[in-house]
Amino acid sequence: MKRAIYLLLILFCSTVFAQQKRVVTAIDTTKNKIGAEFMLTVRTDVDTLSKVVFPGLKNIGALEVIKSYPIDTVRKNDRYEVIKKYGLTQFDSGSYTIPSIKIMINSKPYYSDSIRVDVANVQVDTLKQKMYDIKDITAAESPMGNWWKYLLVFLLLVGIGALVYYVVKKRQQKKIEEEVYKTPIEKATSLLNNLEQKELWQKGEVKSYYSELTDIARNYIEEAIEIPAMESTTAELIAGLRAASLKKKMTLTSETIENLERVLKQADLVKFAKSKPLDFEITEDKNKIQRVILTLDDAIPVEVEVEEDAILNEAQRQKQVAIQLKKKRTKRIATAIASVLLLIILVITYFIATRGFTYVKDNVLGNVSKELLEGEWVKSEYGNPGVIIETPKVLKRIDLTKSLPKNGLALIKEMNSFAYGSVSDNFYLMVSTYKYKQDSTTVDLKKSMEVSLQTLESQGALNMIVKQEDFQTPEGVSGLKGYGTFSRVNQLTSSSEKLYYELLLFGQEGGLQQIMIFHEEGDAYANQISDRILSSVELKKVSK
Repeated sequence: MKRAIYLLLILFCSTVFAQQKRVVTAIDTTKNKIGAEFMLTVRTDVDTLSKVVFPGLKNIGALEVIKSYPIDTVRKNDRYEVIKKYGLTQFDSGSYTIPSIKIMINSKPYYSDSIRVDVANVQVDTLKQKMYDIKDITAAESPMGNWWKYLLVFLLLVGIGALVYYVVKKRQQKKIEEEVYKTPIEKATSLLNNLEQKELWQKGEVKSYYSELTDIARNYIEEAIEIPAMESTTAELIAGLRAASLKKKMTLTSETIENLERVLKQADLVKFAKSKPLDFEITEDKNKIQRVILTLDDAIPVEVEVEEDAILNEAQRQKQVAIQLKKKRTKRIATAIASVLLLIILVITYFIATRGFTYVKDNVLGNVSKELLEGEWVKSEYGNPGVIIETPKVLKRIDLTKSLPKNGLALIKEMNSFAYGSVSDNFYLMVSTYKYKQDSTTVDLKKSMEVSLQTLESQGALNMIVKQEDFQTPEGVSGLKGYGTFSRVNQLTSSSEKLYYELLLFGQEGGLQQIMIFHEEGDAYANQISDRILSSVELKKVSK
């Protein structure tokens, strides 16, 4: 009888021990320095259908949780080894006990082992280690350095210099163009003087010199003798000049016309045959053109102006005055616009140099995510079982019956969905609640997660990366969180864009609550919006 009792006790103790050891606790070290990390590891071995919930803690006993590592799952044949790690620390020396923590396995509580740890002071030998005063706060240097600021200033100065040069040059050209000459001979004489001041042929620009020289002569002949000299060839011009001299009874010697013809042919050779006259030949050609123009002007018969001509000249003068006034007014407007643009460029450059390009882009061009984050938020309750959540905008009711499978709709008694934006936008928020026809229906969150992700894929999500972990609301309500990234084709630009998503599921007997957020990956403002929304979640029970 005694042996039987002993055997029963041994079996009972073994059973109790096996149950207690379903949760195995380990720590990397029991002695550490102040502020150093203790790595607490809790692992359990469960079958594939079991649900394990680790608590989200900020402190474990007297030790602070500095990091809660993601849950790691290792498959062993038909079972899973679920591992959870907590990074702990303490900033006061002494001996501390890490108390047991509660782990829920299939809604049953199991507890980890308590562990004793020691935190030691950092020994400082003031005799060997010299002590220094606390330094003042020093601004950290930019990773890129300050070279880009000098580059911006340099480019700005170059731009201002180019603008000033352009305005001055344009003003000089306009003065020459707008100058009103009384007679064609005055205009030709003035243009010849300007041509000599440019010193083109002395700089090697012989072709440009001959082009301007002959244009002055042709323009004078066209204005004074009224023949189409600008578009005529050399032969046509000489023939037209001979005919006009007979018609207008001009006294011209053959030497004058031959000199003009000789210079025009020389210019043709320079422009089209790349001829290079000598310096004295260039000077002689210029003098010949000048003498030809003066001879032609003297040979033109003087006509007595009649009153009609005087009226026409006065009208032309008034027209010229009106044109000049209009040009001056346009010039003033252009100067004002240029000044305003320059001021805007200077202000933008200053803010880029002091606060960065992103600040200017977000505050000048605008950023939708920033406006949502800094706007007036709204706290409301949506659906049944109710989800109380804080959002940047009030969510609008939407219909999801077409996106759900028919066999799933057959089980649903009531469904409510609310959203901000659309699935094609770069920021989308949706809250959905489901109440099933059978109040005792147990919700499989993992299967519900798969259905939700498949629905997202059917709406255009590609190359989806899925990560899952347990999630707890600030009130301690447990759920399942899915997060990751997916790609999507932009319908307007036909380009691929990458988005980040977060999906929360909470199950109740007879009900399911779902929150989904996705936004453009790398959008810092959208990340802040998402964190604020998820930290505000409050859940209500199913109402009958």
